[in-house]
Amino acid sequence: MPARTTAARPPWWPHFSSPLRSTAVTARLGRVLGIAIAVCFATGLVSELQYHPLSWLPWPAAPVWIYRVTQGVHVLTGTACLPLVLVKLWSVYPNLWRFPPVRSVLHLLERASVAVLVAATLVQLATGYANALDWYPFRWYFVDTHHYLAYVVMGSVLLHVAVKLPDILYGLRADVAEADVLTEVPWEDNPASHSNAGDVPAPATPAISRRGVLAATGAGVGVVVLAAAGQTVTPLEPVGLLAIRQWRRGPQLVPVNRTAEQAEVTALATAPGWVLQVEGATSFRLTLDDLEPAATQEARFPISCVEGWSVGAAWRGLSLLDLVRRAGGDEGSSVQVFSFEPLGAYNQSVITGPQLGAALLATHLNGERLDLDHGYPLRLIAPNRAGVLNTKWLSRVVVS
Repeated sequence: MPARTTAARPPWWPHFSSPLRSTAVTARLGRVLGIAIAVCFATGLVSELQYHPLSWLPWPAAPVWIYRVTQGVHVLTGTACLPLVLVKLWSVYPNLWRFPPVRSVLHLLERASVAVLVAATLVQLATGYANALDWYPFRWYFVDTHHYLAYVVMGSVLLHVAVKLPDILYGLRADVAEADVLTEVPWEDNPASHSNAGDVPAPATPAISRRGVLAATGAGVGVVVLAAAGQTVTPLEPVGLLAIRQWRRGPQLVPVNRTAEQAEVTALATAPGWVLQVEGATSFRLTLDDLEPAATQEARFPISCVEGWSVGAAWRGLSLLDLVRRAGGDEGSSVQVFSFEPLGAYNQSVITGPQLGAALLATHLNGERLDLDHGYPLRLIAPNRAGVLNTKWLSRVVVS
């Protein structure tokens, strides 16, 4: 290791002496956190395609569980990142108090990049979890902000890894119990090396060991994931203490994010004179009396929401493609469906490609007539489609 000198530190300057913090501990925590962030980023891009689909990359209709898995993994890894980030910040907190606080312009830029990384990551995780709670205390549009901020987080992570690569390599090679204490390190004179590893071995401690810190962190993250997974892995629902939506508690055994009352559609959806207007080359209308005899198609699709919950369900209804053909369209048509919901970003949606061929305009859920909160009298349901895009309380279908 390069020779080092200790900068004069004022006696009043904060001092840390915990033997639990070390480069080896930080590197191992960082490796797991980096993998989790990468998984979040990749699965988040998959979710982004739900909202901004590419014409040359249509969503497949089979297997029907693709979006259920990708979005479930996205939310679970994001949830796991919350405790991981806190422990990782604990492990490097003394670095904020090294003396002198700034050694050079390059060091100042490095610290600024870390500030961006920490701030962006905390905002991304906090607002992501708020979205899972269906709580929006912020004024910005969550989907776009979450998407763009993900690039800031991922770019900051890559930059941090590049700058700290000597530390990371040392930390991963070093034995956890014997590695140098992170908190006792003076800044080195050699500007080519930025290792955080010090020369003081870990002292004996009667408390938890470094391996114990890693084991406790792993166990804690495992408990958090297990307790949250019940909202998408249905066998784990009984232990889903952190599962925000649980299928047993929803009407017709399917959770609801937005009720008919919240959407302000109760009167329109339950009106005796309800009609569905289908517009195309050959326009026509369907009444309530037309729905029951035409609802002969059955399918089992999971309904999966961006908040991370999902559940398999049995649906019955009308084939959307049959209506499209009756209106003069075909498998290549673009179909826009509209809800009675007067406001909201998702009171309409577009369906094309393989999803169009598999989609139903559902009248029944799990063997019963649709509950009002599930979209009575008619809703769209298609495989591998975000829940908010399975439009409820349909009023109009436009084929183009």
